[in-house]
Amino acid sequence: MNRRLKLIGLFVAITLVASACAKSGTGPAESVQVIQAGQKVKIALILPDGKSDMSWSQGMYEGVMAFQKELGEAQVQVQVSENLSSSSEAGAAIRDYAARKFDLIIAHSSQFQTTVLDIAKEFPEITFAYGAGSQTALNVYAYDPQAQMGAYVMGIVAATLTRSKIVGIVGPAQTGDALKYNIGFKAGVAVTNPNIKVLESYTGSSDNTSKAKELARSYVERGADLLTGTGPQTVGAIQAAAEKPGVYWLASDVDQSSLAPDTVLMAQVYQWKDLVKAIVDNRAKGVKGGQVLTLDFANGRIKLVINPRLADKIPADLKTKIEQAQKDIASSKITVPLPPK
Repeated sequence: MNRRLKLIGLFVAITLVASACAKSGTGPAESVQVIQAGQKVKIALILPDGKSDMSWSQGMYEGVMAFQKELGEAQVQVQVSENLSSSSEAGAAIRDYAARKFDLIIAHSSQFQTTVLDIAKEFPEITFAYGAGSQTALNVYAYDPQAQMGAYVMGIVAATLTRSKIVGIVGPAQTGDALKYNIGFKAGVAVTNPNIKVLESYTGSSDNTSKAKELARSYVERGADLLTGTGPQTVGAIQAAAEKPGVYWLASDVDQSSLAPDTVLMAQVYQWKDLVKAIVDNRAKGVKGGQVLTLDFANGRIKLVINPRLADKIPADLKTKIEQAQKDIASSKITVPLPPK
């Protein structure tokens, strides 16, 4: 009799959880496995920059916190270590979280790849993730934003809207995600109007805001009226763009329109919450790693966001082109070029 009552109670509890998920808009198939386990999911996040950098680190931080909010703090515990720019600092934090038996440790930088892969061997029960990268292990996920996709579409936007026929890229370094973005942007410009001049320079560091501001000002002085770029350094470049009316910025990683509402025209925004959810759900099914997870148009983990305040700057026919280009890229009708391997 007692066994029967326990089974009935368990069934009722699971039913209530599934019902609550459905009412909140969280599909049972997406999150019920974590909830049914009755265990708190412990997530550690290691960031190379600050969690409010308006770029790469902030995007992932907000994604993890949105995932916690969706499932509730009773189910998801989060701890964050930020501004760990060196592999040795990050490695110490990763090892500490592993020793404390966190379920998922996210090291949010490609420079942490070797460190993550080495430490993961010692803690096979823990899931590790890092990006942007492509090397995996049985308990290591790599994730790789297809930055070139949104960049290509914004290249179309820049080439269509520029009056001076000069646009500019403020890059951090000619490597990784930033290089993919810049190649995609230039491809979008070229396919729209090959006669447009693209100014391109690099600061050499993702957080050199003063150098980024200097480069952006020099572009504006040379006539550029549409600028773009990636990394925390872009805060400085946006400030420079905002100094002259009629100059617009095309953002990546997060929506940067709050920095300059009359300057930031649109943004490529990574949907990090969906990526974190996929990793946690895979782990609940027993898949602790071994996969490269992408963020792209096809899986909905990249979205283009137009600043409502400046929506009238983008004519209806261009908005149609934006939507069609996204569909064509998602279906592989358009293949955006990547850096040579």
